[in-house]
Amino acid sequence: MAIKERINPFDKTLRNEIGEKAIKLTNKYLYPFVTGRFAPEDVVFLNYGYEEDPPLGLPLEADDEPNRECINLYHRTAAQVDLEGKGVLEVGCGHGGGASYVKRYLRPASYAGLDLNPAGIDFCRRRHLVEGLDFVQGDAEDLPFPDESFDAVLNVESSHCYPHFSTFLTEVARVLRPGGHFLYTDCRVTRSVVEWEDDLANAPLRMLSCADIEPQIARGMKAGRAGTEAVLSRTMPAYLRGLARMQAEWGQKTLTKGNLAYRVYCFQKD
Repeated sequence: MAIKERINPFDKTLRNEIGEKAIKLTNKYLYPFVTGRFAPEDVVFLNYGYEEDPPLGLPLEADDEPNRECINLYHRTAAQVDLEGKGVLEVGCGHGGGASYVKRYLRPASYAGLDLNPAGIDFCRRRHLVEGLDFVQGDAEDLPFPDESFDAVLNVESSHCYPHFSTFLTEVARVLRPGGHFLYTDCRVTRSVVEWEDDLANAPLRMLSCADIEPQIARGMKAGRAGTEAVLSRTMPAYLRGLARMQAEWGQKTLTKGNLAYRVYCFQKD
């Protein structure tokens, strides 16, 4: 029995580890590769979808409608406070679709999108020509901005990629003005939740709200699955589709089985 348990490839812990490694490989290699070589101009979101019951029903322009579920997650996170007229930084902006949405619909005075991937930043600068919207290449754990530069910092489904999450939180607090807000959503596998919560509790920020949104994420992923499959088929060579599909399928299965915590937070700097 002990030998069987050691070599069992279907062990639950092993499956979770394989899923997590697929995500890490995707973040490290697939996103930059796809952005630099395959991403068409319409692939502007990289996050999971979100949908409420009844549906959120955001009024969107026709060009934004294909990305409704991904936009819903940005809206749920960013609209926790009034951003109109504010200075906003998004850390981990990906392909910039969320940055464009927030700038155009929630009307902050200025919006800076930062990402570690230089190919992604080049894509954003070419694709999103919106007044007051700028993109910067940089590290989430060493933000290239002076102290107290922003009224709000937004982070959507990106922090699980950071090697030192607590360092990122310290940087968020540093660049926020007093009274500014950290608007945040992300996920962790069950065994990582305690460490996640400890890091958030020890951050130099005050938690105003926290909500579990696993059902809404699962509903959004289901609603947007056909579109995701179409994008994979259109943009990626066959040898990369499997890795991206594995990430999406693992996330959905882990979420629906209760092995993945997905939350949205609002923090404030005193």
